[in-house]
Amino acid sequence: MNKTTRETRSAIVEREFPHAPEKLWRALTQPHLIEEWLMKNDFKPEVGHSFNLRGEWGGVLDCKVLAVEPHKTLSYTWNFAHADAAYNLESVVVFTLTPTAKGTHLRVEQSGFQPHQKQAYGGAHAGWKQFLENLDQLMARPE
Repeated sequence: MNKTTRETRSAIVEREFPHAPEKLWRALTQPHLIEEWLMKNDFKPEVGHSFNLRGEWGGVLDCKVLAVEPHKTLSYTWNFAHADAAYNLESVVVFTLTPTAKGTHLRVEQSGFQPHQKQAYGGAHAGWKQFLENLDQLMARPE
C-alpha cells in the first residue's frame, strides 16, 4: 500500500426541515442568522471570501468560501490551527439542500479528518448534530 496516500474521514449529519430551501438558505448565508445557530462570523456568500467563525469556547476557525449555488449548495473550508496534530484541522464543509414534499433535506458533510484525529472527528459529528438542532429552533421561530 502506498504510504503517501492520506485517508480521511467525513462527518455527515442529515436532517429534514419543514421549511422551503429559500428560507433555510437565508439561515445558512446571513451573518446575523449564522451567529444564532453556529458561531459569530464575518461571512459573505461570495466564492473566494475569507472569513472567521469564532466559537464561544474561544477558538477561531479560518474559512474560505469555495462554492455558492443559491438554495442548493454552500461549501467552505473549516480550518483550525492547533499545536496538537490531533486537533490541527484542515477540512471542508458542504451544505446540500434538497427540496422534499415536506420542506428541505439538509445534508452537512465535513471532510478531511485524518486517522489520528478521532476526537476531532467525534466532536465534529456531535457538534453538527447540536448546530442543526440550534438551526431547527431558529427556523421554528416566527419571522
